[in-house]
Order: sequence, then C-alpha cells, then structure tokens
Amino acid sequence: MPRPKRPRYIASEPEIKGFKPRGAVETGEVILSLEEFEALRLIDYEGMDQSGVAQVMDVSRQTVGRILKAARYKIAESLVTAKRLTVQGGCYEMRGRGKGRGWRHGCRKPPER
Repeated sequence: MPRPKRPRYIASEPEIKGFKPRGAVETGEVILSLEEFEALRLIDYEGMDQSGVAQVMDVSRQTVGRILKAARYKIAESLVTAKRLTVQGGCYEMRGRGKGRGWRHGCRKPPER
C-alpha cells in the first residue's frame, strides 16, 4: 500500500473555478488540483523560485518540480485539445487555519496533538 500524500499548504482557494474553450466544441475536462494551481501562481505569476515555493508549501523542491510539471502539462492539454479546465480538489491544507481544516481525500490524517 502506498504511503499517504502529505498535504501541501496553500494561501487561499482561487476565485475562479475553471475555464472553457470558446469557438470550439468541448472534448472533455481536465482537472487542475489546488496545489497545482498554487505552484503555478507562486512560480509563474509571483516569480518565486522552486526552493522558495517548497518552503511556502512545506514540501521538497523536487515535489514542487513534479507538481509544476503536472500543472503545465494539464494546461497545455486543455488548450491543445479544447478541453474544459476545472480547478478543484487535491491534497492541501489552508495556511493559517487550525488543524483539520482544508483537508481533502487522498491525504493522510493530521497528527494528534
């Protein structure tokens, strides 16, 4: 049995829920997780480097690289194949909130304190 994912910290949920193609027939849907959205926001929009993002999200730099690669692939797939892009789900915890808030399925349970 694989080890449960460790949650990634995100600042807040995005105000948008997704995008859909205009001028073409939708051919499906691509799901972009909230931690993938957060990594894109911090690296591509805020201009942070991967090691800084790793500290903010409380994961290793290599994990940030994997998250970013998956997010960029999903966005490219959505644009090239005219699929709707939906931002939802994932394994994350909201920064600054108490234990247990923001947990999503696929994550390990928070340690008892």
